[in-house]
Amino acid sequence: LHMIQGFWVSRALYVAAKLGIPDLLKDQPKSSADLAQATGTHAPSLYRVLRALDSVGVFAEDDRGRFALTPLGATLRTDVLGSLRYFAIEELGENHYPAWEKVLHSVKTGAIAFNQVYGASKWQYMAEHPDEAKIFDAAMSSFSSVVASAVVAAYDFSSSATVVDIGGGDGTLLTAILKGNRQLRGVLADLPHVAEGAQRRFKTEGLGDRCEIAAGSFFESAPAGDTYVLKWIIHDWDDQQSAAILKNCRSAMATNGRVLLVEAVIQPGTATSFSKFMDLNMLVMTGG
Repeated sequence: LHMIQGFWVSRALYVAAKLGIPDLLKDQPKSSADLAQATGTHAPSLYRVLRALDSVGVFAEDDRGRFALTPLGATLRTDVLGSLRYFAIEELGENHYPAWEKVLHSVKTGAIAFNQVYGASKWQYMAEHPDEAKIFDAAMSSFSSVVASAVVAAYDFSSSATVVDIGGGDGTLLTAILKGNRQLRGVLADLPHVAEGAQRRFKTEGLGDRCEIAAGSFFESAPAGDTYVLKWIIHDWDDQQSAAILKNCRSAMATNGRVLLVEAVIQPGTATSFSKFMDLNMLVMTGG
């Protein structure tokens, strides 16, 4: 029963994240009436959402009818490291939710449900819908802020000279790598509308003189370098497309080059697995 009603919890989380309720509660508890006024919503209906999320530990209602933020709910604040706010908005609403309604189409045909719903790929759709693309980019940036320190700690970049971040988004990962390895230069390769945000980040972080932007498609070419990092890139594509990306890296890299894949690895066994469900998400959204 808890599994069946799982999407009720998910959609309630989406409402809270979309409205920015955790941000409004970060300093003190507030009533549903106050929160409704701040978010332009119907107070009795908002109360019902908050009460439901109280029952799963996201908020805590006191005896005066005010809601406080729990440690679990605090992960949906915008201003915390690894914030899940935009990931919740992206995965539980926007264009993901209609695509997941057609998951059976993918299972029956092997085709991408998203393409069936929208008549375009996820990437084409975002290029045409910049507001939704910003939410996706923010969600990926939040994950990168957590993953980045692990990557810097796990790999010795001392023998590298130029790190190329393929599909590097807003530059969160590359920024961490460059800050942790002062001898490195960096190149961020991504589509033009994404790369603009990265350029702003590099200037803000004082890395403008050590990093450049290569705007374009990784299916067409890759910039020159000796170390290539691909975080959550290869899992989006089928074998043929993945091979095309890797071949472009191989063609561009120095003779002593190497490729680093940062992925959510699917482990053997029957334990609950984020990676297995992420793979199912790829089936629906991009093919994987």
